[in-house]
Amino acid sequence: MVFINPLKEEKVFWTTHSRFKLRQYRFSEKRVLTILRRPVRREEGIAPQTIAAMQITGTKKHPTEAWVMYQVLKKPKGLKIISAWRYPGRTPAGSRPLIPEDTIEELYRMTN
Repeated sequence: MVFINPLKEEKVFWTTHSRFKLRQYRFSEKRVLTILRRPVRREEGIAPQTIAAMQITGTKKHPTEAWVMYQVLKKPKGLKIISAWRYPGRTPAGSRPLIPEDTIEELYRMTN
C-alpha cells in the first residue's frame, strides 16, 4: 500500500507577514496546515477574496482560537497563506473573525 503525502501534492506559498506571525504566535507550519485541513469553522476573510479557517485551542478555563487567513490561487495552483493569529476567547459563529489592528494595517500596506 502506497501512502501519498498530501503536503507534497499541493503548493503552499507563505507571505513574509505570515512567516512573522508564525514566530509571533509560536505556530509551526504544520500547525497552520492542520488548521487548513481540519477547520472547526470557515468564514469569509477580512481581505478581499480570502477565507479564514479556525480551530479551537486552549483550555476550558482559558479558551483560545487559532485562525489562518488564506487565498486559493488559480495560477500557479495552490494556497497562499496570508496571516495566522491566536484569538483569546471564542468568536460567535457566522461573524467575521476579529483581527488585531497591527495585522490589518500590515495587510493594507502589503496590498497597496
